[in-house]
Amino acid sequence: MNLEFERRTVPDANAALSGPVSIPLVHLNDGNTIPQLGFGVWQVPNDEVVKVVPTAIEAGYRLIDTAQGYDNEEGVGRAIREASVDRGELFITSKLRTKLLGEKEAVEGLKGSLKALGLDYLDMFLIHWPAPAHDRYVAAWQGLIRAQEEGLVKSIGVSNFLPEHLERIIWETGVKPAVNQIETHPEFQQREIRDILMRHDIRQESYSPLGSGAVLDNEVIGRIAAAHGKSPAQVIIRWHLQEWLIVIPKSVHEHRIRENLDVFDFELSDEEMAAIARLDRTPEGRTGSDPATFNDLW
Repeated sequence: MNLEFERRTVPDANAALSGPVSIPLVHLNDGNTIPQLGFGVWQVPNDEVVKVVPTAIEAGYRLIDTAQGYDNEEGVGRAIREASVDRGELFITSKLRTKLLGEKEAVEGLKGSLKALGLDYLDMFLIHWPAPAHDRYVAAWQGLIRAQEEGLVKSIGVSNFLPEHLERIIWETGVKPAVNQIETHPEFQQREIRDILMRHDIRQESYSPLGSGAVLDNEVIGRIAAAHGKSPAQVIIRWHLQEWLIVIPKSVHEHRIRENLDVFDFELSDEEMAAIARLDRTPEGRTGSDPATFNDLW
């Protein structure tokens, strides 16, 4: 796979880790870069996200992924302002609610996220779901293109887009998303979509990378973890990294936040990667909603 990487070294505040944490930077098709390993805040309420985001930043995370639909942008913004690093060192992503699909609505929605977060710009903004039954995602994509041209956001992308949705927005606008954020984990590897993303030079970003916890008890993962003296979660995150995926695990527990970042001191063998590849149960392994049928306006 033809991916370009840089290495970003960040201070390591975890005494249990040896030396600095070096996080790969993935080059996007718009010329920007994104940390390959980031921190997700889905289902973390405002009052709690204010506490966990600074912990994640102190541990070494620089990519923070939120969404309008998570109802915690305000808390993320407060956490960023209280963080120990400058705004310019962070990569902040949010996502557009489905009820704001539409060109004008998308631009205003992005401005709403900036206001909630207390930021002058976003590093990346995504359409959260295509909601195809409403047929407004192309107009929303046109709105994001305009917002990028106006300097409100550096990179624009999509989430939960299937091949037909991707092909349509590219065909009708001529602009490719930088990222497609989709559910991806060892039991739902989405390799068919991955091939299409590679063809269009669109990066795949994994949400629910641990299968919402469902994959942690897998016996194959457990054996590999024991062989490396690592946790199952660390093995799964390492698998994402070696598959050249961008990955955003979530936790509200400090030791797990730090543990999920401690994945750069070991490597899975070809045999171990092949064993994990055989765990794929696409499409039965899906744990979240199906983008083909999810049409809620929220």
